[in-house]
Amino acid sequence: MVYSLIPNRDHLQSHLERLCEVCQADELVLFERATFLVISNVVRKPHADVHRFEKVSNIIKQFKLSCSKSAAHFAAMQVRNSHFSALIEGFTSTTYAMVITSDPGIQPASILINIETSRTHFESLIATMSSAIMGSSDRDGVLAHAEDCAAGGAAPMQGGVLKQ
Repeated sequence: MVYSLIPNRDHLQSHLERLCEVCQADELVLFERATFLVISNVVRKPHADVHRFEKVSNIIKQFKLSCSKSAAHFAAMQVRNSHFSALIEGFTSTTYAMVITSDPGIQPASILINIETSRTHFESLIATMSSAIMGSSDRDGVLAHAEDCAAGGAAPMQGGVLKQ
C-alpha cells in the first residue's frame, strides 16, 4: 500500500535496480524503519510466495520487540542456508534494506560494503527531498518517509562495489 502512494517511485526503482545489480542480488526490498512496511522492491529472480513481505515484516517486528525487551537494539540480521542468503541492514535513517541472493559465491561482506558505500548518497538525496516535501505539504509520517526514500539512488559502480 505504501508503495502505491510514493509519487517518485520510478526514480527510486531505477536506483534500487542499480544497487541490486551491483550486489548481484535476486531481490532487494526497502522497508520503512519504524513500521517495517515495504516502501519499494526490485525483483531479478521471481519468487512464488506473494505474501513474503508481510511475513518478513511480521517476523522482524516481533524480533525487534524481543530485542527491545532485553534492552538490545536491532541493527541487522542475516539468514543463510544452502538455497539463499538474506541480509537485513539499516540502510538510511528511515529505512532498512533486505538483500536476497541465491548465489553462494556472493559474500555478505560485499553486500554490506555496497550498502555502506551507497548509504551516504541515499541519505543526502533523502535530505534534499525531505526539505522540499516539508516546504510543500507535510503528510503522515509513513508517507513522508516513503517520499523521502523515493529520492534515494546509487552512485556509479566499479568492480562490483558502489563508489562515491
